[in-house]
This record gives sequence, C-alpha cells and structure tokens, in this order.
Amino acid sequence: MDYRVPILKIRDVLIVPIQIDLDDNTAARLQHDILTRIEQTGASGVIIDISVLDMVDSYLGRMLGDTAVMATLMDASVVLTGMQPQVALTLVELGLKLDTIHTALDMESGIELLDAMKKA
Repeated sequence: MDYRVPILKIRDVLIVPIQIDLDDNTAARLQHDILTRIEQTGASGVIIDISVLDMVDSYLGRMLGDTAVMATLMDASVVLTGMQPQVALTLVELGLKLDTIHTALDMESGIELLDAMKKA
C-alpha cells in the first residue's frame, strides 16, 4: 500500500496529521516530504499531530527527532501535538531524547506555541 501523509500549509506553518501507524518506508518518505515542503514554502513552523497513534517504535521516534533537527537547521520549529500517555512512556523507555521537538497537547496549543516562539 502506498500511503502518503498529507502536509497542509496554513499561513507559514505546515500541518502534518499522521492518521495511521507508519511503517519504516512511509516514515522515511514523510521525513523527506516534510523537509521538501519546508524548502518549497519557506515555512517557519511544522506541527506534527500524532493524536491517533497509540504506539511509537524506536524507528519512528528517532525519525521524528531527526526530522526536528533537520527542520531546525532549515529555520523551521517543530511542535509535536496530541501525544498519548502510552506514547510518551514508550519514548522515555526507549531512551529517545527529543530535545529539538516542542510538544503541545493539541493542535490549537501547538499553533499558539509556534506563535509565541516567533515573538520571542
């Protein structure tokens, strides 16, 4: 199955709603697609919504962290929204450090966080 995660642009923010569990190939393609869209649009922020994911493996966790580092190098901040408690627990248990990703409970809070970061 060839599934692509939609990447929506609102103002200067890319919205990435992950709606299904991602296999490794789809996750790698998503990383490429996000970075390409940052380059094409000049977006200053990316919100990755994972509210429907109830599990994240080590590969996807690393991919999210690496995407945030790469986006930051391209002058775009990343906010991860909608993390469920079991996903947070898994990321901690895996020892993944997501230092470059800001988090927010929901999409609205994520947008507010990006706005505040622009003003700072």
